[in-house]
Amino acid sequence: MASFFKSPAASVPSPTSSPLYAFSSLSAFNVPESFTWLYTTAAILFALLALEQTVYRMKKRHLPGDNWTIPIIGKFADSMKPTFEGYKRQWDSGVLSAISVFNIFIVMASSNDYTRKILNSPTYAEPCLVQSAKQILLPDNWVFLTGKTHVDYRRGLNNLFTRKAIGSYVTIQDIITRKHFAQWREDFGKSPEPIMMPARFLNMDTSLRVFCGDHIPEHATKEISDKYWAITQALELVNFPLALPGTNVYKAIQARKIAMYWLEKAAAQSKIEMANGGEPTCMLDQWVQVLNDPSYSGRREFSDHEMAMVVFSFLFASQDAMSSGLIYGFQHLVDHPEVLAKVREEQERVRQGDYEQPLTIELMDQMPYLQAVVKESLRVKPPVVMVPYKSTKAFPISDDYTVPAGSMLIPSFYNSLHDPTVYPEPDSFTPERWLDPNGLANSSPKNYLVWGAGPHRCIGLEYAGMNIALVLGIAAMMFDWEHEVTPLTDEVEIIATLFPKDGCKMKFTPRTS
Repeated sequence: MASFFKSPAASVPSPTSSPLYAFSSLSAFNVPESFTWLYTTAAILFALLALEQTVYRMKKRHLPGDNWTIPIIGKFADSMKPTFEGYKRQWDSGVLSAISVFNIFIVMASSNDYTRKILNSPTYAEPCLVQSAKQILLPDNWVFLTGKTHVDYRRGLNNLFTRKAIGSYVTIQDIITRKHFAQWREDFGKSPEPIMMPARFLNMDTSLRVFCGDHIPEHATKEISDKYWAITQALELVNFPLALPGTNVYKAIQARKIAMYWLEKAAAQSKIEMANGGEPTCMLDQWVQVLNDPSYSGRREFSDHEMAMVVFSFLFASQDAMSSGLIYGFQHLVDHPEVLAKVREEQERVRQGDYEQPLTIELMDQMPYLQAVVKESLRVKPPVVMVPYKSTKAFPISDDYTVPAGSMLIPSFYNSLHDPTVYPEPDSFTPERWLDPNGLANSSPKNYLVWGAGPHRCIGLEYAGMNIALVLGIAAMMFDWEHEVTPLTDEVEIIATLFPKDGCKMKFTPRTS
């Protein structure tokens, strides 16, 4: 076996030899070349890891958060299986706190002031949703526009959510809800079953009928609804970003293609019918009619694809949020029978015994307690607890901290909605807090962030709230409710929005009185 060092005789320097300690390479020690590469690679990796920690510490500065980030992956493991308790711990650590996931530096805001500052600072921050969002929703979707371009585009869509427009949607919502409840008599009449997926289908069917009317056939509605679950799963905060076959993002893209196929056909059909003098029966028809009005200042040509993308974005914005809101609405009401009794009393008084009469927006105006129930349910369990933003440039968010450009910003809605100074006993389900127009809740509208704030505030919030109220009101009169409480009932499943982990197991039987 070769000696690691040369013999003493061989190491005596001659007058012409190199200095004793001036080794030109590790070969002087007979170190194998593979070891040299190993040492070099290890040194490079060590330097990169040291640089990673240094950059993280420089960006984090004095913010609460781990002093050192896990090399490369950071908080990836936590973000793969997020828990509500984990988010609360992060929020409780400070009004601003820092984490890192795969070298994406993230600043989380937990106070109402900082949350609103992020939402209302389009110069410094823009919504980025999740990494896969643009692949799924398409990068040229209007929801990704910013600045004046976004404001102008949104202004043109506001006509689709006026009181007059929403009033016409209520009739459609009533018809679709009663159709689904006829099926619920069969599906939920014998024993408690999870309502999560049936409620999602009810919402999808309602939205597609409101948005597209009969321009989409019933079998396509079911196909879109079934496939849309793949989109929901791919819009979790962390997903494998590449659209490889079998991944959530790949499945979501295929689901989007199916939805867009039918939505483009609906847009084309609507244009034909409106050109032939047809009466508007859905949102698409009203939009086409507005665009054809010579006096409309925002006239422009929208391709079938552009119109389909807008409707698809409405589905994205409404489907999971309405489903979460509706499911927790059922759960809150059935678990508070005294509140459900008040809802029924109001329904009986307003409808005067005619429960088959379709609801109208004028009748809904006479149901303040039902509206308070919906508002409180959404406050207690907001469908969306936070929305990721990205800093487009260095953002001086406070006097002593500037968010580095390119960082992710995550403003929290939950803490604003559970601020005990605005909502005493914030975890209690108390609809009465909304009945006093001068009460704390109504006097602090800046805290009610269920629908966001700023230029990207939900455009269809009245539509979504109206639909949840309408479904709960009809169900209160049609059925007696039973809720099977399980160990997972109070556990929160965080997907794109919040859901009870057991899917809310309920039984509905027709009321006899």
